[in-house]
Amino acid sequence: MKLLLKNGLLLDPATGTEAKRDILLVDGKVAQIAPELDISGPEVVDVDGWLVTPGLIDIHVHLRDPGFPEKETIETGTKAAAAGGFTAVVCMPNTSPALDSPEQIRYVLEASARTAAVRVYPSASITYGQKGERLTDLRALKEAGAVTFTEDGKSVMDPRILYDAFRLAKELDVPISSHCEEHHLVDGKGAIHRGKVSEALGDPGIPALAEELIIARDILFAEDTGAHVHIQHVSTARGIQLIREAKRRGVRVTAEGTPHHFTLTDEAVLQWRTLAKVNPPLRTANDVEAVIEGLADGTLDCIATDHAPHTQQEKAAALADAPFGLLGLETAVGLVWTRLVHTGRLTAMEAVRKMTVEPAKIMGLPGGRVAVGEAADLTVIAPDEEWVVDPEQFLSKSRNTPFAGMTLKGRVKMTLVAGKTVYRDRKWR
Repeated sequence: MKLLLKNGLLLDPATGTEAKRDILLVDGKVAQIAPELDISGPEVVDVDGWLVTPGLIDIHVHLRDPGFPEKETIETGTKAAAAGGFTAVVCMPNTSPALDSPEQIRYVLEASARTAAVRVYPSASITYGQKGERLTDLRALKEAGAVTFTEDGKSVMDPRILYDAFRLAKELDVPISSHCEEHHLVDGKGAIHRGKVSEALGDPGIPALAEELIIARDILFAEDTGAHVHIQHVSTARGIQLIREAKRRGVRVTAEGTPHHFTLTDEAVLQWRTLAKVNPPLRTANDVEAVIEGLADGTLDCIATDHAPHTQQEKAAALADAPFGLLGLETAVGLVWTRLVHTGRLTAMEAVRKMTVEPAKIMGLPGGRVAVGEAADLTVIAPDEEWVVDPEQFLSKSRNTPFAGMTLKGRVKMTLVAGKTVYRDRKWR
């Protein structure tokens, strides 16, 4: 099978290439890259005026499988990923049952081989059932195919268990991905950031300190053991400063920022109510600016979505009762280009790096580059195309987004995995 992408602007952070190039794909791999290729036989797709990048990689996604097919499945979630320009995702373990055994890791891999539109890499729980009581068999989980260990959705509160996990993660050379929340400061009562908006709504609120304490703790665990800790969805200015200082000391710490945390403040809850309820919560304008600055100066290494689908019925509950989470896969590129690239906070090359090379490096995944002989995982982006977010057009099974009706500038036009077109925008030209 042959496909020729003509006239695209290749952005490849791995090599620093930013130039107009034709790219020939043959049997799932990149066969040739040149300023101009005139080859008979292959299907030709003209991508003039658009960006061709390595396939985007999202290392923080909830596919809800096994256990919650009403929210999402591996099939629907990866179709949404493809529509968002992602060719690979790392799925989180807070499923039912949790991904806490080699059998569950193999289930995800086997189900993905049958139904996934993109590459799926499973994470594994740090404790059995994510109860925080007993360490899982991390070695067996890695051997089964887990790429990171995480209790995502909560923190392991017992320092003895977590210290053992860090020491073993260092031995296995697998990152621990840390959702940072000191449960004793939250106790399941707060729904949104503790501040003026929570006071106005009569919500107890989730203090920034709850996140920052665990960021500081897990940095110290990494510093003591030499393990690699990856801090998920950082949302506070002080949390970012803690990571910045740790990096200066040489701690093996990486971190991610999400589109919703660099786009919305807690005031979005006043308009969108439960659709803007996410954990960690949307915070203040100062925190939003800190996330953007953290991405710009490299403190936050990558951009991840924390795609968290829920049913309309769940999100229709009262603010205190509705689940945390919002969709992220299908709006990520639009938000990155609208909020970061077109505003000059990141160059297009820097944005692509944070969605390709860096997440691949953090999780030890293949991909993140465009090179002859490599798998043809590619994303085509129209950087200047404006579009209005319409959840009814999403390929995700769920619709829980606070971005409905927002006009974004920057749109995914085509996604290819191993040379196969897994998504092509209906509005092609």
